[in-house]
Amino acid sequence: MEQGPPGIDVTVPSVARIYDYLLGGKDNFAVDRAAAEKLIELTPNAREGVRTNRRFIRRAVTLMAREGIRQFLDIGAGLPTQENVHQVALREAPDARVVYVDNDPIVLAHGRALLADNDQTIVVDGDLREPEAILGDPRINEHIDFGRPVGLLMVAVLHFVPDNDDAERIVATLRDRLAPGSAMAISHLSYGDLDEEKIREGRELYKNTSAGAVTPRTHAELLRFFDGFDLAEPGLVLTEEWRPEPDEPKLPRIPGVDGYAGVGLLRSR
Repeated sequence: MEQGPPGIDVTVPSVARIYDYLLGGKDNFAVDRAAAEKLIELTPNAREGVRTNRRFIRRAVTLMAREGIRQFLDIGAGLPTQENVHQVALREAPDARVVYVDNDPIVLAHGRALLADNDQTIVVDGDLREPEAILGDPRINEHIDFGRPVGLLMVAVLHFVPDNDDAERIVATLRDRLAPGSAMAISHLSYGDLDEEKIREGRELYKNTSAGAVTPRTHAELLRFFDGFDLAEPGLVLTEEWRPEPDEPKLPRIPGVDGYAGVGLLRSR
């Protein structure tokens, strides 16, 4: 059996490491690769889905920076890869400050090692399901000022919160701490063209991962997360349709789950 770093359980698939494998990364173990391959069997567009999410992060952070935002809070950040939030933000605004929040030990270890010499970016242990603890964390409050605009990102993470009321409470708690001029980016799984059996198998797969559950949501359910925000154009749309680059080729449709994405702008209270 593979041996992981101290504190890393290599017998339970990690959603962060599954995501890393689907992106072509190397920070994963056999149990993660097996879960990812099973996911690809169930939803053949899984690899393209995670790549589309990375492109969405780049576009969303670029929009936020061009709106004048200089502070970014990325909850459920995942393993470092290409075009991370801090890379995009610092390219647009060299004075930007970034906080990554995650509760996966390998994410925390890799992120802190990667960013050890970057004093504008920190990595903090936190759980999306406990937004009050994130907002009250002194390390976060020393690094960013919630009295000024913040770019909040929850990319491909809210579908791991199974209860609709809990998910809406989490988003509302975070939204209520944001100052006018802030923005929030969300991407989220929807059902796509999966049949009931594949949806059931997908839920069973995620029950055995570090997340414990996955809950795709409808477009109408996801729109409620943006209560209080003005949606930036083109609104809440399929992730690949959120501001694609002009020269980006349109790929053929691959069966599987869909994802929706949007950016909300908090103009006023």
